[in-house]
Order: sequence, then C-alpha cells, then structure tokens
Amino acid sequence: MKVTRSELREKIMTILYQINIYRKDKIEYDIENVIKESDKTNNTFIKNIVEGVLNKEEELDIIINKYMKDWNIERLGNIDQAIFRMSTYELLYTYTPKIVSINEGIELSKKFSDEKITKMLNAVLDEILDNEVPNE
Repeated sequence: MKVTRSELREKIMTILYQINIYRKDKIEYDIENVIKESDKTNNTFIKNIVEGVLNKEEELDIIINKYMKDWNIERLGNIDQAIFRMSTYELLYTYTPKIVSINEGIELSKKFSDEKITKMLNAVLDEILDNEVPNE
C-alpha cells in the first residue's frame, strides 16, 4: 500500500514533536533513531524534511516570529511548533507547490490543533509566501 505525502507529513510532525520534547526535557537522542521509530520504511522525504527543519530551525523561528502578531513560536505547544516549522521549511526550501505546502500544514493543524492556531498558521504562512518566497 502506497503511503501518501499527507501521511508522511504527519510522521514528520510526530518526529519533530518528539525531538522538541527530548530537547525541553534535556534527554539525549539520536536523530536517526527518532526517525526510525516513526518511519520503518527509511523514506527520504521524511529524512530530508526532518533534517532540513532541524538544520534551519533558528532561521525558521525568526521568519515565523516576524509574522506572528503579538506572539512567538515558543509560546505554542510542541505539536504546533512542529507544524509551523515543517510548513515554513517546505514553503521556503522545497519544490513542493506553495499552495500544497500551505494546505498540508492547515490540514494537520485542523486535525491536531485548535481553530485559533489553525487561523494563525494560515495567516503566517500567507505572509511568508507573500514576503519571503521569491516569485516563481
């Protein structure tokens, strides 16, 4: 059975969530092992997005915070942080169609967050698209 990109993104969100928890609780971890726990197939899409988000996390947070109104990413829950970072990374650094990057983030947020966070994510991703993504 073929796994959809939406299902892969949910795994990515889970991995980023788990790493965030490990960091906050000061638990040592190995990125490869955390990925393998959620992804037995060794999928390159998952590995590339997770590693990309972790490598660009500081830059992503600066960009996300720039477009959050009276808020910052550190105030969000771990799941929300994972969704914001993953969606922003995909929007800025992959060849995924921009509307797909935004819609996938919104769908994850609808499934795992509350409505206010979903609306904030939509607004932030729209601002990033308008102001940070070069015209294609």
